[in-house]
Amino acid sequence: MQYEVNPQMAPRALRPKKMADLFESQRKRTLSRDAPLAARMRPRTFDEFVGQEHIVGPGRVLRRSIEADQLPSLILWGPPGSGKTTLAYLIASVTRSHFDPVSAVTAGVADLRRIIEEARERLGMHGQRTILFVDEIHRFTKAQQDVILPHVEDGTVIFIGATTENPSFEVIAPLLSRCRVFALKALTDEDVRSIVQRALGDGERGTASFLVEMAEDALQHLVVMANGDARVALNALELAASATGPDPSGVRRVPLDTVEDALQQRFLLYDKAGDQHYDTISAFIKSVRGSDPDAAIYWLGRMIEAGEDPMFIARRLLILAAEDVGMADPHALSVAVAAQQAVHFIGMPEGAIPLAEATVYLATAPKSNSAYVALDKAMEDVRRTRNEPVPMHLRNPVTPLMKEMGYGKEYKYAHSYPGHFAPMENLPPSLEGRRYYQPSDQGYEGIVSQRLREWWAGRKGEKEGGGG
Repeated sequence: MQYEVNPQMAPRALRPKKMADLFESQRKRTLSRDAPLAARMRPRTFDEFVGQEHIVGPGRVLRRSIEADQLPSLILWGPPGSGKTTLAYLIASVTRSHFDPVSAVTAGVADLRRIIEEARERLGMHGQRTILFVDEIHRFTKAQQDVILPHVEDGTVIFIGATTENPSFEVIAPLLSRCRVFALKALTDEDVRSIVQRALGDGERGTASFLVEMAEDALQHLVVMANGDARVALNALELAASATGPDPSGVRRVPLDTVEDALQQRFLLYDKAGDQHYDTISAFIKSVRGSDPDAAIYWLGRMIEAGEDPMFIARRLLILAAEDVGMADPHALSVAVAAQQAVHFIGMPEGAIPLAEATVYLATAPKSNSAYVALDKAMEDVRRTRNEPVPMHLRNPVTPLMKEMGYGKEYKYAHSYPGHFAPMENLPPSLEGRRYYQPSDQGYEGIVSQRLREWWAGRKGEKEGGGG
């Protein structure tokens, strides 16, 4: 679907005054009557734009290129409510290029081809460039993104994409390589407070004409629960204001409980197939590995509250128990397996309790990745060295012929030796003496380390004494 840009979207210097006034007054009437507060309060100039100083602050490259109307193709990547679409429409308000916005939710290949064909005609006949803005670009398939690519490359259109997803994964590499990626940050609490206060004080587009006031505790709760999303904050403000009746003086005084009711609960920014999923589990695992039970429990709570699959969390704990706790506390693996079985058996929400217990146990356990490192080194030798036959003394002589051929000859049965340790070489000849497992001195593994030192000394003595 193509959205035609109204004349009021053109640069003011290019608009006929009477037409500009007509559309401006019509826009105000339409917004005040129909549009949500978040739409009415959308910034009209960079002076009204809040946040993202790192990319659109005075003197920044993107700000200068917008003001000079010399835009490259770009992708705006950031969380919901951070200003991606607002920034795109600010560009539309100042550019002399034709601005064609589409939503990837509703637009298809036919829409893109029509826009591109019109852009080619516009450039050829009038020398006017076209900016193609695609909101939610990550929702376009590879085939749809392929339609855009050659026309970005040959300059038929300037492409602006907006996405909440990591463009490294959601935008095809050829298109991504032809765009500058600008990462927007979630708004700070101060940014959200500024936006809400502006809405409260704006009589033209905001709530001031309705004499809306908000108690400080209500405002603070609104700001915090918005979680950096200006749209959430303004929508909640509008709902709370409309639900608050005027007092005898005509003022609508919005209390904390009304704001709490309007917000209900904060929906965490979390996508079980996207960046938030991987970033949060990464923070969880690294907190457990780093022996920080408080941070580990916090990230566990974030995942549970967001609805993460508890079996996914349990599987990650199992891996961590073997990889990061390992031989320093072999019981850790049993604890992780028990937690996984408990979650599977009792389900949620009670299953969160064994997950929490396993998390705390693993976070506070001594750590060693020696088994993981040993396997990695051994696998490297498996890949890089000859695939030698198994030494004859390690082969099992299950038939008389095998015994005649030397299978099992000179094998030393460990239980027949002092300490139940038989000093002999068990690696192929080319790898003789190789050490893969290097125990740490952490927890139980300290005992293992001492035991191995004694065995290695015995094996060395056996060789020096001429034994097998």
